[in-house]
Amino acid sequence: MSIREKARQLFAEGVDGVLAFKRTDGVCIPHLFTKTEVEEICKDVPADQRYPVAGIVRRIFLSGLAGKIGVVARGCDERALIELGKQGQIDFDLLSIIGVACSEEQARYCECSKPYPSRIDVGSRFEGISVSEKVRAVESMEGDERLAYWLAQFASCLKCMGCRNICPVCYCVECSLEDENLVRRGSVPPDWPVFHLLRAVDMASRCIDCGLCEESCPSGIPLRTLYKKATEIVKELFDYEPGADMTQRSPLGTIGDQSELPGGAFEA
Repeated sequence: MSIREKARQLFAEGVDGVLAFKRTDGVCIPHLFTKTEVEEICKDVPADQRYPVAGIVRRIFLSGLAGKIGVVARGCDERALIELGKQGQIDFDLLSIIGVACSEEQARYCECSKPYPSRIDVGSRFEGISVSEKVRAVESMEGDERLAYWLAQFASCLKCMGCRNICPVCYCVECSLEDENLVRRGSVPPDWPVFHLLRAVDMASRCIDCGLCEESCPSGIPLRTLYKKATEIVKELFDYEPGADMTQRSPLGTIGDQSELPGGAFEA
């Protein structure tokens, strides 16, 4: 089944719009299609053109658009939608996901452990990469070497906020990265280690491994490697994976007896 065919099916079932991709000047860009526009939907999702789909869905809901929408989503997009649903940023029940599986080539490039959504409508399932070679490479360094590596990476930071701005699960009205008590204004690169550690801690239980932060970084800082490691630690300590389960609350967003996390603590 193609994306266009699935969109037709959803419109027949009563959705009000479908967030898919429209070819404009040779580039596929996100577009909220109505029923009369369905023939303009791109049949495929090019691997080299990626967008924060879940963040766009959030903005659609914030705009006050009523009704149910379909959304073309890869595995990481679905995980982001689940996280936003748990955090009250979108109404997950008003979504119908058109699941697109990533190719083996894309999965290997991303070192993605689950390069497919819960239901696949387009593409074929590839089991993904269980071990990140990029993470292991950094882990293999001695302590001093690893510190020097990250210091050199962060020294190239322009503090452009591109990593934060493109992140589909970043939505705070007041961002700690703009708190002058934590991050000095006018300091480039930002003071070590506050800026990047603040964001890494914030991402530890939210990062859905889309890699858009790293792709948008003009300095090429390997942010995905850093966040993959943070996510691994949360998985090991709390048995929690962002975007894996709508009913499972983040261990870093709860209070209570930690021995009961993630299922038994009270939501903060």
